[in-house]
Amino acid sequence: MPQHPNIEAAVRYHEAVSRGAAGEELARFFHEEAVQEEFPNALFPDGVRRRLPDVLQAAERGREVIAHQRFEVHNAVAAGEQVALEVTWAGTLAVPLGDLPAGHVLRARIAVFLEFRGGKIWAQRNYDCYERLGTV
Repeated sequence: MPQHPNIEAAVRYHEAVSRGAAGEELARFFHEEAVQEEFPNALFPDGVRRRLPDVLQAAERGREVIAHQRFEVHNAVAAGEQVALEVTWAGTLAVPLGDLPAGHVLRARIAVFLEFRGGKIWAQRNYDCYERLGTV
């Protein structure tokens, strides 16, 4: 049974981000009017909302902070132009982050909701649940 084309696009997008995609390689997944929202979490306590230029800039900054990362998609559901993913993420720090040393592996469980237009991501909403970042 073939998968929904937007699920296939969502998985390819996460694979590209795992490889450190930036610039045009990353931009090709997004609609030019895309909005990405990351709701409050351990790394962004106020959340963040980005337009496409900011998404691309954040990817460049991320390449400086994360030595390598991996997304694993565990579940995906599509309805029309919307896709919901259940994902785990692990990223190894290239540089210290607060009290965390370079080489520390950050981990998160993520719910990602993507809306597509014309086969490209028009909206992305992330709910990132990070494992404890340090001692309490």
